Amino acid sequence: MKKLSYIFLILFVVVTAGCTKHFLDINNDPNNPQQASLKLLLTGAEQGLASDMGFTNDARGARGLTEVLSVYVHQIVVRESQDQYGATGSQFDINGAWTGFYSSAVAANGPDYIGFMEDIEVLIRQATAGNNHFYAGIGKLLKAYGYSQYVDAFADVPFSQANQFSTNGLRYPVFDKGATIYPQLLALIDAAIGDLQNTSGNVLAPDADDIFYGGDVSAWIRMAKSLKLKLYNQIRLVQDVSGPVNQLISAGGLISNTGQGFMMKYGTLASPDDRNPGFSEYYATQKSHYISPWFYEIMKGYNPRLFTGIRDPRIPYYFYNQNKPLGASQQPTEYRDSGFISIYFGSTGTNRNGSQDRSMTVFGIYPVGGRYDVGDAITVTASSGTGAAPLRLISYADVLYIQAELMNAGVIAGNARQKLSDAIDESFRQVDFVVGLAKGGQSVPTLFGDSTYRNKILAVYDAQTTPAGRLEVIITQKWIQAFGFSGDLYSDYRRTGFPILFNPTDPTMAPGGFAQPPVAGNPTLPPPQAKVPVALGRKYPLSLPWPVVEMQVNPNAPPQKQPDITPPFWRP
Repeated sequence: MKKLSYIFLILFVVVTAGCTKHFLDINNDPNNPQQASLKLLLTGAEQGLASDMGFTNDARGARGLTEVLSVYVHQIVVRESQDQYGATGSQFDINGAWTGFYSSAVAANGPDYIGFMEDIEVLIRQATAGNNHFYAGIGKLLKAYGYSQYVDAFADVPFSQANQFSTNGLRYPVFDKGATIYPQLLALIDAAIGDLQNTSGNVLAPDADDIFYGGDVSAWIRMAKSLKLKLYNQIRLVQDVSGPVNQLISAGGLISNTGQGFMMKYGTLASPDDRNPGFSEYYATQKSHYISPWFYEIMKGYNPRLFTGIRDPRIPYYFYNQNKPLGASQQPTEYRDSGFISIYFGSTGTNRNGSQDRSMTVFGIYPVGGRYDVGDAITVTASSGTGAAPLRLISYADVLYIQAELMNAGVIAGNARQKLSDAIDESFRQVDFVVGLAKGGQSVPTLFGDSTYRNKILAVYDAQTTPAGRLEVIITQKWIQAFGFSGDLYSDYRRTGFPILFNPTDPTMAPGGFAQPPVAGNPTLPPPQAKVPVALGRKYPLSLPWPVVEMQVNPNAPPQKQPDITPPFWRP
């Protein structure tokens, strides 16, 4: 009888199990799910976007677009290929940024990971199928922002057929024209706003998995409208945008204070590392990012063309001098101004390649969360800062500078001078905001509050007699405030011709092919400080070359471009 009872019990378990869905599905590992959650997809996508855009130099190597573009907009000087505009499609950072953007498989020189757009496409697809409108809307905005940056940088890119292998087996996408992609991005932004305003269906909302805005839907809608304004301004030279731009401005709802900016807020942890990737320069075995003397001299007031004699009070927030003003440097210097030590873009001088890891000027607290310069002149290490500075992709200052540009161009009504004034004030508030996030135990003075610098810049603006002259002041100030992210600066220069950049072949900048550092800038040697031979054998790249990793495997890729004659569609 007992044996029979066991048989009935076994039969009951088997029958019950047979009626239980997936009870015996031993091929599905619950610890390794077949479908990623929306939360994981969103976090991964946001991290991927930031990595593709910034000063990214991590375990997978240098792979952020700012690694190249910061040199092209003359804020940073390096000894690598991007010097003299030599970046090629085989360069690791261009290849790495492209792979990180599109990849759905194994990234070169790194562990398996899914690229930004693959995450985004899956996120949008799953969120739409599940009526999770908030996630779908955020995904569409991330997609629109990412593609806008890649069209701006590369001109034509895979879009209509990109990242479709898992859905329809398309392995080799065609390259779409940027002019056909931009209208679709603007429509995608409108669709995203509709999703974010849709409270029907499954209203699962992001929270901590949304690293940008913590699930704040209203913040994403402000970002969406500000992104539209940025894209319309980008195409204003090839399309009449006055109607939609004025409609946007009239409706309001743009980013309107510092904290509302579209930014990746990094932390202070070393393991796992959540610090700003550009902070890696502080603990790198070999430092590679020199501050451009051209950028420094404009902020210092040395440039004879613009802002002459006006010292920018942001200097100790932007740059940190490891060397004492009167101290001997690690190696003979090429460019020195007291404690500031760097090299020239295009230098062919004998002191260009000497190691200056312990003497060179490095990033300060503002762009990467490094050290505020109080003149203590220490050799920086990982403990010299926090690395908690955000990557600012669309800031409130950007929105104000864009409006000032549109007013100056007559696209919208308003006082461009006042908008410039507001933008300069906001640029200073922005520095204080970053310091509040990144200062750690450092004692850092508040920057905003003194109107002296702003009033001097406005006097320069008032002295301009043409719209082009006033535009130069606006864009140069925007260039200064955006230090740390160079995607929009590269676009601004190609669209407007400003700011004026260092040109080794310009006889007013380098007479006879020689640049002159500050004559008395090296206090360890008698003046004059030696001139430096500089050269430039290439024209300015109007777009980036397509990466070799794409060209070698994609039969639908076009022939490699010539970057100096291939602009994006919005440049007439």
